[in-house]
Amino acid sequence: MGLVVLKFGGTSVSSVSKIQKTAEQAVSEHQKGNQVIVVVSAMGKSTDKLVQMAEEITTTPSKREMDMLLATGEQITISLLAMALQEQGQEAISYTGWQAGIETEAVHGNARILDMEHDKIMTSLGDGKIVIVAGFQGVTRDGEITTLGRGGSDTTAVALAAEFSAEKCVICTDVDGVYTTDPRFIKRAQKLTQLTYDEMLELANLGAGVLHPRSVEYAKNFKIPLEVRLSHGLENGTMIEEEMYVENAKVVRGIAFEDQLTRVTIHWSEKENMRVSKVFSELAKNNIDVDIIIQGITGLGHGNLSFTIQSAALLNTLAVLENKKTDIQYEKLESEQNLAKVSIVGSGMVSNPGVAARMFEALTENDVPIKMISTSEIKVSTVVPERKMVEAAQVLHDTFELEN
Repeated sequence: MGLVVLKFGGTSVSSVSKIQKTAEQAVSEHQKGNQVIVVVSAMGKSTDKLVQMAEEITTTPSKREMDMLLATGEQITISLLAMALQEQGQEAISYTGWQAGIETEAVHGNARILDMEHDKIMTSLGDGKIVIVAGFQGVTRDGEITTLGRGGSDTTAVALAAEFSAEKCVICTDVDGVYTTDPRFIKRAQKLTQLTYDEMLELANLGAGVLHPRSVEYAKNFKIPLEVRLSHGLENGTMIEEEMYVENAKVVRGIAFEDQLTRVTIHWSEKENMRVSKVFSELAKNNIDVDIIIQGITGLGHGNLSFTIQSAALLNTLAVLENKKTDIQYEKLESEQNLAKVSIVGSGMVSNPGVAARMFEALTENDVPIKMISTSEIKVSTVVPERKMVEAAQVLHDTFELEN
């Protein structure tokens, strides 16, 4: 008997009829002889509604009380799913994150899982029950309820799969797998049958919204096979594992893109005054995520530092830097909004020189300005004007023949 973890997102449990279908899928997996843990998100847009109600009361709700509020969404789903399973003749039990023993760090709104209790879940599985666990939430050692931030239910599912040595973790969602790029924008995008952990991690970090990066990190670290497939469907999805078993895989496997970026540039009159470490330590203290970074020194001895942030963080970023101007010793700040990042990803890029050159040539030939560049062994990212984002993605999808 193996153990399988199934995770269902909000759209997959957005109504009673969908919850009943989810129950049928869990029962089907259980009838194969597997022990089954099901992780679910809040129903549909219920989390958004909870946030909206909080905003009607205050524009600055406490993070603790927001966690108390948002954690209720998943509690509704788990209890309804347990009832649906029991109605179908299947023994089942639901647990909130804290009942399941998911211990997190003491950070409200974006906590990381530290440890996990075994006994309660193991006992229920041993009794032949399907165990349903609320995603996105946990508890601190002091008994404070926390939430795991964006993509938290994916993280819960993979963490459970790792902790209980599951054969695989299946992410059931509203798409039937991972595509070469976002099919909502690029019509000839193709579903991929396989990806490596590293490729999926890069795609997730670069804006592909199918899986949260933290969940992929868990899967990679503990070698848990991941499958992304359509909820309530029978077709195989995309398998994500350490290695691929497909011959002649393309060098570039996917195109990711992300909008609403802003470039911030800091100028120093003298390079000796550059306090680069101070810049990033101050931003980190204020939980401001920085992406692409470029440092430059002019022939006149001036220094500059450019980096990208989410546009929503611009005002906070500027306020932090202006407040620390004396310590950082810069001369002036500049910012450029309405930018986007377009990236190519593929593990084959390591052993195939010239991929970046093809990318830049294709963008230049199609009049897509390149404002910043970032590379790793298996990806190349470019910052382009936001209005050119989809066009750039289409050009690169065609250039690397990903529609075949």
